[in-house]
Amino acid sequence: MYLKKTIAVVVPAYNEEKLIARTLKEIPDLVDKMIVVDDASTDNTARIVKELAENDQRIQLIQHEENQGVGGAIVTGYKKARDLEIDATVVMAGDAQMDPNDLIRIIEPVADGSADYTKGNRLFYGDSWNMIPHYRYLGNSFLSLMTKISSGYWHIADSQSGYTAISLIALQRVNLDKIYKRYGMPNDLLIKLNQHDFRVRDVHVRPVYNVGEKSGQFG
Repeated sequence: MYLKKTIAVVVPAYNEEKLIARTLKEIPDLVDKMIVVDDASTDNTARIVKELAENDQRIQLIQHEENQGVGGAIVTGYKKARDLEIDATVVMAGDAQMDPNDLIRIIEPVADGSADYTKGNRLFYGDSWNMIPHYRYLGNSFLSLMTKISSGYWHIADSQSGYTAISLIALQRVNLDKIYKRYGMPNDLLIKLNQHDFRVRDVHVRPVYNVGEKSGQFG
């Protein structure tokens, strides 16, 4: 728990056998539930998660029979967190490219009630131009501008970032079945949140690249 609020981390994973163990082991003890959604992986991702769950009761594995894309995996995790009535639900990809040291910064505005949704912003980190591949930096900046226009959240940047936290009330009110399930899901969710006038906040986080695999689920 954090600030007397229950915390869950949804981990969408597709063929992440190399990094899923590292991702889960680095999630801090304050997290009450780790919901791993295996999106029909063809490698040993599910087996590794099951083995880890034997020693960590916080881990729960949900397996898709068919690949639904990262957005679909997140929605499945969101529904589980909503049903468990978790107060704040974070998304961390299974490829170890989201720094667990930033977790409290991500969840705090949701846990203290000052925001309904927070989103990591890598673009304004001190040395992000040198840390993020330039084509990604420029591409994310352009997509962020388009999302500002379409969502109405003009203060939000790095819309492609998947490192987020969302409140229980937002999960209860947003129609999760209507969210786009493929790449671009974070952008679509921002639009849905704005339709309900939810409060969204940017949180500066450290970019993480080159940890063993190319980033494929999030920009």
